[in-house]
Amino acid sequence: MSQRASIGIFSGQLMHLIGLTLLLTLTWYGWCSISNPYPLLFWITISIPVAHQIFVWISWRTELKSKVISKSIGFKGYQILFFIFLIARPISHLSLAWVDQNSLGLNLILRVLIAVAFFIPAMYTMYSVKKYFSFPRAAGADHFDVKYRDMPLVKKGMFKFSNNSMYVFGFFMFWAIAFAFAFDSKAALLTSAFAHLYIWLHYYATEKPDMNYLYGPDY
Repeated sequence: MSQRASIGIFSGQLMHLIGLTLLLTLTWYGWCSISNPYPLLFWITISIPVAHQIFVWISWRTELKSKVISKSIGFKGYQILFFIFLIARPISHLSLAWVDQNSLGLNLILRVLIAVAFFIPAMYTMYSVKKYFSFPRAAGADHFDVKYRDMPLVKKGMFKFSNNSMYVFGFFMFWAIAFAFAFDSKAALLTSAFAHLYIWLHYYATEKPDMNYLYGPDY
């Protein structure tokens, strides 16, 4: 019980604030160094993961503290919003890569090879999530329904290589888009780096404290 009482709405969020400020600063410098391409679309592509991960943080913590989400929009409503954000991320990224295509100037064969190298593990990760893990669980169902907390760790598919394969390999999709033969985009490469680093910031600032709270300090 004392462990459950140790988590608060803002647990880990100082790390989140400092890390996000640093990431946005580095991203801004990177964007300036490539001549500020497509400012509106670029910063929309950056802002969607920020909004998504802040939404998840607030939803998870308020649900754990007082079941605010369950009592208002319910887990289904939360999932709808979660997956709208999730789908918006690659759409904005793809749009940016499309308008900024050929800015990297890589050889066609090289960029296709790199794109395929990222694409295959990313796709197998999504398959593994669907087949072995489930999308509701990936969205944080264990914050809403205690039955998910009794489920064992998944060790099949891509999860054989990492317990957190969604963050390790799933985000390769963004890198694949940046390098893809039709895009070859500097701006998308930069937003890929931001998205991948920011999901790990989310893990350490929000998800890991929640998992320690739900499953114990050795999780």
